Amino acid sequence: MILAQQRNLPFSSESYTDSEGGTASRSEAGGATPRRKEERHHVTEQEELDVKRRTATEHTLTMLVLLAGIFVLHIIGIILLLVATIDNAWWVTDTISTDMWARWILQNGVWNSTDLPTGPTYPQDYLQAVQASSVLACIFSILGIFVFVAQLFTLDKGKRFTISGVFQFIACLCIMIAASIYTESFHKDEKNGWYGHCFILAWIAFALTFISSIIYFVLRKKTA
Repeated sequence: MILAQQRNLPFSSESYTDSEGGTASRSEAGGATPRRKEERHHVTEQEELDVKRRTATEHTLTMLVLLAGIFVLHIIGIILLLVATIDNAWWVTDTISTDMWARWILQNGVWNSTDLPTGPTYPQDYLQAVQASSVLACIFSILGIFVFVAQLFTLDKGKRFTISGVFQFIACLCIMIAASIYTESFHKDEKNGWYGHCFILAWIAFALTFISSIIYFVLRKKTA
């Protein structure tokens, strides 16, 4: 009996040791589970931060492209307005080129500047209205591009681009008034001649300034 008990003691001790070892290993496994959860949670948060950063970067790039596009469109509109106002090709024939400031006549292969005709065919009130409207369109559009650049650095989001949009819309109205008056009041009964490239550029500038003014108002809402 004593021998049997002595023989069983080591066996019981080993099983107890094994049992403790098993318990220890189970406790270690149980302790590793929260750590894995924390690591997974940390990885998930990092992925969310990366997604937010990528989204913010894409949004910034999109806004930069839009700003560059509207800037180029605005510059093109200014150039067209200046050409339409300064150049001498609102009404042309084979030997005559007329703008809102003077008339050029081709004589002996040389273009000579002369005054615009007077009388009922060229009413001075309407002519001055065309001149003033064209000049105002150029002024407001040029002011608009300077205001556009200044607003990027001075005004908060939601307040930008409003003044630029208003200036462009006024320029749009001015050049539309100039082209409309010229169409209605000058060269209506003349058969020998056609509207020159300046007249066409004036209407193209009207379309571009109108589009850019709408884009300014849309950008104001997007940055609000």
